[in-house]
Amino acid sequence: MFVIKNYVTTGGTVACALAIGYLMQNGTPAQPDDAQAHSEVNSSQSTVIAGLEDIVLTSSTPALDKSNSSQPLQRTLQSSRSAPSDQAKCALSARARAVPGAAARLTVKAPCHTNERIEIHHSGLTVTQKTDENGKLDLTIPALSEYAIFLISVDDQTGTVATTHIPDLADYTRIALQWQGDTDLQIHALEFGASYGGTGHVSSDPATQGAGNVMHLGHSGFGDAQNIEVYSFPAGEISQTGSVELTVEAEVTDVNCGRDLNVQTLELRGDRRLRSRDLTLTLPDCAQSGEFLVLNNLLQDLTIAAN
Repeated sequence: MFVIKNYVTTGGTVACALAIGYLMQNGTPAQPDDAQAHSEVNSSQSTVIAGLEDIVLTSSTPALDKSNSSQPLQRTLQSSRSAPSDQAKCALSARARAVPGAAARLTVKAPCHTNERIEIHHSGLTVTQKTDENGKLDLTIPALSEYAIFLISVDDQTGTVATTHIPDLADYTRIALQWQGDTDLQIHALEFGASYGGTGHVSSDPATQGAGNVMHLGHSGFGDAQNIEVYSFPAGEISQTGSVELTVEAEVTDVNCGRDLNVQTLELRGDRRLRSRDLTLTLPDCAQSGEFLVLNNLLQDLTIAAN
């Protein structure tokens, strides 16, 4: 059984809320004038927000020096600029650029964080990844907002921000599922009456094939990793009319049997409003370890109208 709490918001609101919270803890970068900003946005679909390459994430705002309380931002920026050269070599940076399929390719450089945990935040989604031996990460992630903002953080609470424009987002319907831990959740889509295992049955298994696709992101090397699965359907490119049946499967293991699992869904459908729901799933007892729990009513089926 599961308990559902409903929330409705917009992609822009979710993304901006994340960015605003991030900036409130770390100061606001200098803003260009309107003409310059317009020129920079139109010149490229891949940008890094200036001044946010070296962010320190904190849980509270440091106390200000009362003798100079009128200039807290200037003092923070000056401290960053006078950082020693070895700290500059460790600077965390990221870039995002739009790629086909209403997705963004994110490249991260963290030279002093090799083979370490890194988390990506985007429009309510959070996914755990791992840098390589050079402190780099190259990741493609389905976007949930047209003007996509990505917040990147590492374990020492430093972070950075990257943003890009996703011009084809309106052509896609997108269903995302996210959870934490070692439980393996799988989205299965049966497109236009397809049978399980046949053409039109889509999952993160590359052997399945249909009009849409499912992307799984996460890292099994961390027991508390944030995982996501995202089903994307190119509704704006399909002339067929019908429905897509959506189910979620969860394998019952010795690790998760009999336990509650907190899950969140994010859905971007035809009205372009990003909706989220929080759910608690109670997995079967350990006598059913090794079996699969099939949830037919966790996700609402898609109705596709011909264009």
